Amino acid sequence: MLALLGGVFTVANQTASASPGDASTAEAAGSDVGLTAASVVEVTGGDGNWQLTVDGEPYVVEGLTWGPPADQAAEYMPDLASMGANTTRTWGTDATSRPLLDAAAENGIRVIAGFWLQPGGGPGSGGCVDYVNDYDYKGEQLAAMNTWVNEYKDHPGVLMWSVGNESVLGLQNCYEGEELEAQRVAYTQFVNDAALEIKALDPNHPVTSTDAWVGAWEYYEANSPDLDLFQVNSYDAVCGIQQAWIDGGYDRPYILTEGGPAGEWEVDDDVNGIPEEPTDVAKAEGYQAAWDCLMAHEGVALGGTLFHYGLENDFGGVWFNLLPGGEKRLSYYAVSEIFGGEAPTNTPPVITDLAVGGDRTAVPAGSTFDLSASVSDPDGDAIAYEVLVNSKYIDEGGALVPAEFTDNGDGSFSVTAPNRPGPWKVYLAARDGQGNLGIETTSVNVVPPPVDGTNVALGAETTASTFQEQGDGAPFLPEHATDGDNATRWASEWADPQWLQVDLGASTAIDTVQLFWETSYARAYEVQVSDDGANWTSIHTVTDGAGGVETAEVNGSGRYVRVLGTERGTGWGYSLYEFGVYTS
Repeated sequence: MLALLGGVFTVANQTASASPGDASTAEAAGSDVGLTAASVVEVTGGDGNWQLTVDGEPYVVEGLTWGPPADQAAEYMPDLASMGANTTRTWGTDATSRPLLDAAAENGIRVIAGFWLQPGGGPGSGGCVDYVNDYDYKGEQLAAMNTWVNEYKDHPGVLMWSVGNESVLGLQNCYEGEELEAQRVAYTQFVNDAALEIKALDPNHPVTSTDAWVGAWEYYEANSPDLDLFQVNSYDAVCGIQQAWIDGGYDRPYILTEGGPAGEWEVDDDVNGIPEEPTDVAKAEGYQAAWDCLMAHEGVALGGTLFHYGLENDFGGVWFNLLPGGEKRLSYYAVSEIFGGEAPTNTPPVITDLAVGGDRTAVPAGSTFDLSASVSDPDGDAIAYEVLVNSKYIDEGGALVPAEFTDNGDGSFSVTAPNRPGPWKVYLAARDGQGNLGIETTSVNVVPPPVDGTNVALGAETTASTFQEQGDGAPFLPEHATDGDNATRWASEWADPQWLQVDLGASTAIDTVQLFWETSYARAYEVQVSDDGANWTSIHTVTDGAGGVETAEVNGSGRYVRVLGTERGTGWGYSLYEFGVYTS
């Protein structure tokens, strides 16, 4: 998983929650300034009694993964320190990393400095790499790692180096069978080569690598003997890591490098086929539960960086970020409590029992549906509301789009449904005016609005100017737009103009047309009728089409009905799931 916020905070405050003998307590003793000199970091002990040390003193990693841009680190790193964190983790290290390392050191925070390798397991993974044969790629990556290790090895902000992120997992998107196994072996051998080169340049900081769940550890165990410790990204499954480590007979300690509440791949789907996102309350509890399970593996688990100190206010940001849009959530304060950070003076609104009234599996496009919830603010602050929607499960879109709604003043909201059919996530946001945010999610399945009359185009002979013969789901035939199946579609070539034509078999009076566009919609188009298929009369003209479902009353008749697209709304072609032609 990859994701995606001021005064100098003292190291002593940063480690207020550490118990006697904890790494952070030992480091903080007698110190009220940031880190000013490079340290020697080691993994010591063995046989289930391992320890991470910094300049000979025990150090437990208590941190968060880092989201804000590196050049904004000076603005947000003091806040991270105020939460009690002593560590942050990055996925890439390059010329842009110095401001982040500087800000971290100034605030008493150390960095697990990552190096990205393709294909990572999460977003932004990039293309596939042949680790068996692509010596150019491997050489380029080793050279880059050497450059930045040399650049930053004496920086006081560096805690350790981490090579790759979820690539053992990500290779399954590139290969299968025996070839996949060969690539995973070659990748982890390459990780070991990197570890050896980094250690030759910098013997004072450990080298590790991270992947999703412990299934990758067997590859590291066999092929990466020079890694000083393991790392693992795990969310709802954190409490199973200890037993998996025991069952695997592993001989190295580990750090949790991403963890927290359940992700979308770990939860059940709701009635609309959308993963049921945990509530804010459940997420806050999830961070505490994950940390408790992690640290119960004494002498082996050396701490962790929870996911995620991020600002993005989008689908992933709402699921995981502690402060999307810079607003603090219940999870922010839960993690701060785990690390012994500053106690809050004001906490977020709490939303429970979020529900959609009526049948949320069939909400007509553009209609109004009811949303209700119980909302309370622990501090009695006035609450401001916002309703947003997200189309991830239609088109992989991450953005949250404000929805038109009315606050009914009784804990219910009248919300205008999106105009585009498909399963939508719906978000209710509650703000207290103190920089805190409560947000919960549900879903509605938007469907084309019903039309009175008979759809005379259903199953009729349908032709088009062009259709796409290639692509995922191709061919996108003309008849798909009149087959009554909202999962099939016609798609044209990427040029103007284009047309789709229906032969009704005989001249027919029509009073309504309905166009259900795919993402590739028409900004400008005409609906036309003809008795001979050669001479056309326009009965409906649109110059500002917005896609989704467009329903229009018309007055005309003809044997042939066509939609003529004259201006595309996207860079692609024209694409219709359904073209309905209705007569009373």
